[in-house]
Amino acid sequence: MNILSIDQGTSATKALVIADDGAILAEAEIPVGIHPVGADGVEQDPHELLASIIEAGTAALKASPQPVDAIALANQGESVIAFDPQTGAPSSSVISWQDRRATSLAAGLRDHAKELQHISGLPLDPYFTAPKLAWLQQHAEQGQRVTGIDAWLNFQLFGACVTDVATASRSLLLDLDSRTWSPVAADYFSLDVSMLPDLVACAGELGETSAFGPSLPVASLVVDQQAALVGEGCLQAGDAKCTFGTGAFLLVNTGAQALRSESGLSASVAWTGPGLPAYCLDGQVYTAGSAIAWLQRLGIIDQASNLDRIALAADRSAGAICVPSFAGLGAPHWSPNTRAIFEGLSLAAGPSELVFAVLEGIAAQTAVLVRAIEQDRGAALTSLKVDGGLTQSVVLMQLLADFIQAPVEVFASPHATALGAAALARWGAGADTQLTPFRAPISATFEPSRSVEAARDRLAAFELAILHARQAGDHRG
Repeated sequence: MNILSIDQGTSATKALVIADDGAILAEAEIPVGIHPVGADGVEQDPHELLASIIEAGTAALKASPQPVDAIALANQGESVIAFDPQTGAPSSSVISWQDRRATSLAAGLRDHAKELQHISGLPLDPYFTAPKLAWLQQHAEQGQRVTGIDAWLNFQLFGACVTDVATASRSLLLDLDSRTWSPVAADYFSLDVSMLPDLVACAGELGETSAFGPSLPVASLVVDQQAALVGEGCLQAGDAKCTFGTGAFLLVNTGAQALRSESGLSASVAWTGPGLPAYCLDGQVYTAGSAIAWLQRLGIIDQASNLDRIALAADRSAGAICVPSFAGLGAPHWSPNTRAIFEGLSLAAGPSELVFAVLEGIAAQTAVLVRAIEQDRGAALTSLKVDGGLTQSVVLMQLLADFIQAPVEVFASPHATALGAAALARWGAGADTQLTPFRAPISATFEPSRSVEAARDRLAAFELAILHARQAGDHRG
C-alpha cells in the first residue's frame, strides 16, 4: 500500500509518496510564510497553507511512479483560525502556535489552572489551543466558528470539521482519560463545546478527498510531533525523541495509561487507532531553529551550514551563557513573558562566542526537559532519538549528549513526521494489523564526552541564568 503523506508544518508543507518498505517514491515541498504581528503576535495566511497542501500533494502524486492508495495528514498543532461555519471561508489569519497574545487571558484563569491540568493533562499556558481560541473568539466577527487549523483544513479537504484525538489533546479542552471534550474546561474559556470539531481517531476510515486529483481515502490524521514519535519507532513506554525544527519538541511514550506530570511537563494522547491508545509526556523549547534564523538575520552567520565552523572557533573558557527564550519559556517553567538573555559576555566576545552560546542554550533547555521526564518516570533515559534540520549540527548534538549523559541517536531520515503519519495510515486502512513504523537507520550516535560532574555544574549555571531571565520577564510582564 502506497501512502501520500502530507506534513503541513510551520515553515513548509511536505508531501511524500511512501511505499510498503518505507521507500520515498516521490516528494514535493512548498514553503509557507510566517508573519510577526507586534511584539507577541505570529500569524500565517490560511489560503497559503491550504494551497501549499494541494500543490505539494498534487506534485508528489504526479511524480510518483506508482499509484497511491490512501492519504495521511499531519498538522502543525496548536494554531487556530476563525471561519464562516456554513461556507468555510476564513475570516481571520491563522493564529500560530507561537503567538502569545492570549497571555493575559490565560493569566486570568490561573485560579483554575490545577483543575484544568487535572482534566486535560496540560499546564495553563497560551501555547495551547484553548487560550488562543478564546482570544480569537473575542476578536472575530460574530457568528464565526473558531477551531484549530487542522479542523479547518480537514473541512476544506474532505468536507468534515473534525480533529484527531492527539491534536485535540493539545487544546486544554480534552478530558485526557475519557478522550472526549470537557464541557467544564470549555466553559472556563467561554467556548461552546457543541461548536468544537468532532473527534476522530488518528488512524481509521476518516474521510475521502479528491483535492489532489483522484478520490482517495484519508486514513490518518495526527499532530506533527506525535507523528514523529511513531516515525522514529518510539512505540514502547520509555522510548523518547526530540525534533529540532522551528522549536525543539521532546516526547516520551508513557504507554496506555494517561499520566499527569509532577515536573511541569505536558501529558497528551500520542495516538489512537484500531488498538489500545498510547499516551506521552512532552516539553517544548520554543526557539531552536528560529534562534539560528535570528543569528542569520543579524548577519552573525551567513548560512546554517556554517554554524559548526563558527561555533568551534569560540573561546569556551569565557563561560558565556545564552537562554534562547525569544518567545518565552515552555515546559517546565511556563513563563510566557520571559525573553532571551546573554550572560557573561566580555568585550572579547565575538560572533563565535554568540553562536556557541545559542547552541549550548538550546541543548541545555532540552536537557532540562529530559531531567523532568526522568523525574516523572522515576527512570533515566537510556537514549534519545533526534530528528530535524538542526541535528546536522555536530556541536549541538555533542552538547546535548554531554548534558543528558546518554547517547543521542540521529534519525537517518529527514521525514520522521511524514513516515509516522504514513505508518498510522497503513494501520488505519488495514494494511497492517498493528501499528508498525517504517525502519530507518541511525545516521550518527553521539556519546557523552563530558563527566557527570562537569555536565551537572554547567547545567546548574544555565538554570541560574534561566532564573535571571524569568525575574526580568516577571518585572516586564
